[in-house]
Amino acid sequence: MELQTVTKEPVQIGETIAEVMDEMQSSGKAFIEANSIGGSLHELNNKHIIPVFVRENEPAISHGEFIDATMQAVSGIFKGETILRPNIRLSHPIKGRIPEARNKPAKELLDHEKTLYYERMAFLIELPSITNEIEGNRLTLTIGGVKAYNMDSLVTKNSEQHFKVFIGFKNLVCTNLCVSTDGYLSNLKVKSIDALYNAIEMLIMEFDAVHNADELSQFQQHTLTEQQFAQLVGRARMYKHMPDGAKQGVMELGLGDAQLNAVCRDYYTDNSFCCNADGSINLWRLYNLLTGANKSSYIDNFLDRSANAFNLTRELMYALQNKSDCWYLN
Repeated sequence: MELQTVTKEPVQIGETIAEVMDEMQSSGKAFIEANSIGGSLHELNNKHIIPVFVRENEPAISHGEFIDATMQAVSGIFKGETILRPNIRLSHPIKGRIPEARNKPAKELLDHEKTLYYERMAFLIELPSITNEIEGNRLTLTIGGVKAYNMDSLVTKNSEQHFKVFIGFKNLVCTNLCVSTDGYLSNLKVKSIDALYNAIEMLIMEFDAVHNADELSQFQQHTLTEQQFAQLVGRARMYKHMPDGAKQGVMELGLGDAQLNAVCRDYYTDNSFCCNADGSINLWRLYNLLTGANKSSYIDNFLDRSANAFNLTRELMYALQNKSDCWYLN
């Protein structure tokens, strides 16, 4: 499979990452919805405080610095490609006030007396000049990450800070993210912004976009019957209640009950990915039902569930392809 590319004049890395971005923002709508709001890089860099390490009062790596490091890596590797401004989602606000406003009623606080940062942040950066198409759905190459300060122990500056970084494709039809384990660092631990940049750069350089696009394309070639779909959903619900010994060798479908309900509803009603008249559904459509339901996940487990949806769909494909055993289909 050959990815389509449309190049323009190379971007140059300048003093601010705004200089390497296209004016248009990545994604026209939210790629994650649950318990999150949209944000901007300007807001992160100029209005939010930065958590510090308790002992030394040294700043931790901020959300803005994380996005900046990713943008610099992207612009350095993908010279000549269109790079859109990051789409940012924020959750779990930590509000405060300056000491001088300690005794003021909340309604009388002035803007400069309020402090704010968000414990959790997710973002993606889209490259619309690198595309693929599957079953009429246009996919664009996308890079992004998640930062959740609740994963860190901000005691001393020698403590490691945790990040999640991915590279994959985004489905323009529904803004679903296609995240595979080959393009995902689920528990990146670093102590400096330089180490973070190097890890992001290495992930991007080692990612085989053509191979990933080919795997996604293969999903449309394999189909579940209505009975197999029903068994998949039923066994996904059974898994969490099984004895630990029975779970050995079985991959969990990480979606919760509410998300599985959404999958079942959309199986019948989704305009783009619903089942056929006979109840059958190919794995590409099933995969998008899973990633679509995942948009209601919280920021801190959003990417893990995205990768899990890919892995499980691929396991189903191998079972159908090789006529081999699969607990979800047997």
